[in-house]
Amino acid sequence: MLDPAATQDSQETISAEMKAIHDAASGETQPRVNFPPYRSSALRHPTKDMHHADPETIELWSPAFGHRDVHTLEADLTVQGNGEPIGERMKVRGRVLDGEGRAVRNQLVEIWQANAAGRYVHKRDQHPAPLDPNFTGVGRTITDDQGFYEFTTIKPAPYPWKNHHNAWRPAHIHFSLFGTDFTQRMITQMYFPGDPLFSLDPIYQSITDQKARDRLVATYDHSVSEHEWNTGYYWDIVLTGSNRTLMEADTDAH
Repeated sequence: MLDPAATQDSQETISAEMKAIHDAASGETQPRVNFPPYRSSALRHPTKDMHHADPETIELWSPAFGHRDVHTLEADLTVQGNGEPIGERMKVRGRVLDGEGRAVRNQLVEIWQANAAGRYVHKRDQHPAPLDPNFTGVGRTITDDQGFYEFTTIKPAPYPWKNHHNAWRPAHIHFSLFGTDFTQRMITQMYFPGDPLFSLDPIYQSITDQKARDRLVATYDHSVSEHEWNTGYYWDIVLTGSNRTLMEADTDAH
């Protein structure tokens, strides 16, 4: 839990802290694990030396995200209820690539997100926005032989969080990718172009390099849109190399 006093910090205070860090930074392309304007990063980043772990032991205690093989319908978050979810139907498509531009096939890709009102289906999310009985906000798929993934979903809304007074997160979708076991899990966030909250958000701004931040923003792609059905966005995920997609700690719930 954050110190209640921390939530009284103004947006102007947070923005000034972010500017001071950015002005002093040079050549950083990865998010800072300890970014003071993101108040709870003080509790989230490692404080002790890393140790090797036994992957098989860890997997005994790792979460299970499904008890069956991945079904095609799990990639369509608009058909998981008893009716149509509310909001802007959209499709996001892209490729999972390595640092040499080669396709990463048969990769498990999971997403989770807020609904069109900015509310998660989670007991810790109690802000006064409606839940949608026809939208869980969770989906998964497997990349094809060319490394492509595709999800049909509802465009999420921004939502408030308790980092500081009047704090709002830009609209985003969480992506999770697995290698051959749970210890290879990587998590990132995809944002939408032109969001006015970018400059105010300490999670997005914890990456001090603008070009690196830009790699987290999808592109509107009219070829992904469908006539009278959905808008479309395109976003590649690059796992390695200097142009890799920025990843975060898997404990980050925001």
